[in-house]
Amino acid sequence: MSKLRVAAFTLSIDGFGAGPDQDLKNPLGIGGEALHKWMVGTRTFRNMVGEKGGTTDTDDGFTVRSFENVGAWILGRNMFGPIRGEWPDGSWKGWWGDNPPYHVPVFVLTHHEREPSVMEGGTTFHFVTDGIHSALEKARAAADGKDVRVGGGVATIRQYLQESLIDELHLAISPMLLGSGENLFAGLDMLKLGYRCTEQVATPDATHVIIKRD
Repeated sequence: MSKLRVAAFTLSIDGFGAGPDQDLKNPLGIGGEALHKWMVGTRTFRNMVGEKGGTTDTDDGFTVRSFENVGAWILGRNMFGPIRGEWPDGSWKGWWGDNPPYHVPVFVLTHHEREPSVMEGGTTFHFVTDGIHSALEKARAAADGKDVRVGGGVATIRQYLQESLIDELHLAISPMLLGSGENLFAGLDMLKLGYRCTEQVATPDATHVIIKRD
């Protein structure tokens, strides 16, 4: 059965999924890129960005799992780019160049209409202006029975958690403190929302936890 999943989403120990002051130089906010040390050396990630080599350890195993059976993605607008307000034009096509790592349809939440962007490798960015439920409906139709992955950011994941719509989260807890930014769990009662931790594995650069909805 198709699931709505969060996978390979990294948090600091104090619960932040991104640092403050996101811009072109700091796509994940100040200090945010260091969260992902656990992933960037893996074979899966290096292959994804066109590099050779990389580890095939537990961290790589979780990275592999994060891409399995994914038929569509949902992203918040900040995960697509730093532009705010009306789209000035269609020139900005994401952080990842002409061939993004998704290779399936991607649905971007926004308040401003924009025509789809067709990219290399099978990725098409669709821009959804009528909310998280509409984006999920469209993504599930496009996924054709496969899972839908919510890629973030924090605000988008929180919206789906508040509605108890996410079936499974894989969070990688990085052994660092950010101090400020966007906190994933602030104000959320995960137990009352029906979530339980079902798996945990520690590596030198992350503690991987799997959280599922009852």
